[in-house]
Amino acid sequence: MERVVLTTSQKALKINLNENIYGTFAEIGAGQEVVRHFFRAGGASGTVAKTMSAYDKDFSDAIYGREIDGRYVTEARLRKMLDHEYSLIEQRLSRDKFPNKCYFTFSDTIATINFTKKFKGHGWMGLRFQLDPDQAPNDVIFHVRMKEEEAYLQQETIGIMGVNLIYGCFHIRNNPEELLRSLYDNIAKYKVEIDMVHFEGPEFQSVDNRLMSLQLIKNGMTDAVIFGPEGKNILPAALLYKKNILALRGSFRPATKVNIDMIKKGFGYFVDERKVDRENMVVLFEITLNNLKSEGQIDEQDFLDRAEILCSLGQTVLISNYQQYYKLVEYFTRYTEERMGLIMGVTNLRELFDEKYYRDLKGGILEAFGILYSTDLKLYIYPSQTTPDEEVETSKSVKIHPRLKPLFDYLMFNRRIVDIENYDPEILQIFSRDVLQHIRNGDGQWENALPAYVDNIIRDKELFGYKADSEKSKKDKEIEESEAQ
Repeated sequence: MERVVLTTSQKALKINLNENIYGTFAEIGAGQEVVRHFFRAGGASGTVAKTMSAYDKDFSDAIYGREIDGRYVTEARLRKMLDHEYSLIEQRLSRDKFPNKCYFTFSDTIATINFTKKFKGHGWMGLRFQLDPDQAPNDVIFHVRMKEEEAYLQQETIGIMGVNLIYGCFHIRNNPEELLRSLYDNIAKYKVEIDMVHFEGPEFQSVDNRLMSLQLIKNGMTDAVIFGPEGKNILPAALLYKKNILALRGSFRPATKVNIDMIKKGFGYFVDERKVDRENMVVLFEITLNNLKSEGQIDEQDFLDRAEILCSLGQTVLISNYQQYYKLVEYFTRYTEERMGLIMGVTNLRELFDEKYYRDLKGGILEAFGILYSTDLKLYIYPSQTTPDEEVETSKSVKIHPRLKPLFDYLMFNRRIVDIENYDPEILQIFSRDVLQHIRNGDGQWENALPAYVDNIIRDKELFGYKADSEKSKKDKEIEESEAQ
């Protein structure tokens, strides 16, 4: 059954009329845009225990403490606000007086567009709330990037989104995916982007925040999300700002010895570059949304299987909606002007120079390469060899259309395209699609194609369709046939 979308005023009024919801608002930066909706709706005295804004930095520091980096629009600041304000509720409101109240604290710290309109604005928003007076609180926090060109428009959007968050947490709590979608109720998606979200608390024990990240892209709320080896979602700006970035795109279904050799050898080339600071770099394994849809609809379990392996290998994962490489590089340039590197196979290099992928651009492939190489970018090419009888294919032997050969030669001459020459020749015939088929068949011919311990993880957690019983029965059958002979 499709959810009925209420207006912002209706949502605020419904919260106000619930006698068991009671809490505080602390808003910094965009004004008291969220709580204003509750005051306007009527009946707010039964919902709002306190509302405040600490715009002066000294006042803010006196209340919430100083930030080490001196910044105020950060996740750390938001969490301090939630901690401080919620603890005050527990200290000041007696449970004897309010035995049935579910407490909440709404907080946001927002920087709207500046006067020159060069800084578009961004911020953090979060809610700490109970769904039962005897229950520990839950948190939902997220980061927004503002896209509107006027500060007052951004303020209005923040106000609506804050109401959506509070209403969703109390009324759509049993469906986190729908709760996430409801944040855009009465808001056009072009106005604001959510690029990081985090759920925690007893109500969300079964929620995998990596899946919530995937939902952000799937629902068009953002084009890229990042999570770390621990599976925790990471704000892209916090991770990538002014960093050297090295990325490897793949299906990683599963990650094989080839993928690991590509990243290791590519890393070696990249850190040897004069303009790369080894202590100031980020390595990313990237999976595109298009790749996740390779068999039609997105299979969430398949996504989690890939994520489980990459996280177990200690890798940081980027999920993006950028099918073309130039869009990925354009995304990175939001955060850094430092040297970047992309590791790719020969097949990907060939596709990079295929004009059919750039028909949506007025300038065609030249516009795409203008974006790619307006940055300090290098491509590291891993060789290909389908069978042992074939010649190893490298960038020097790849076939490029004659019309584009001068461009290709120019990039090669200037070492913007570099062959990875110290590859492992013994693993070139390993392909993820073949390994995946062997895993599903349970034929035991896949372990040697994977990095150390990954085979154990697949067996223990039964990833990628692996069934322990199926492999065991096959081995038993082989033993029986051998004994019969």
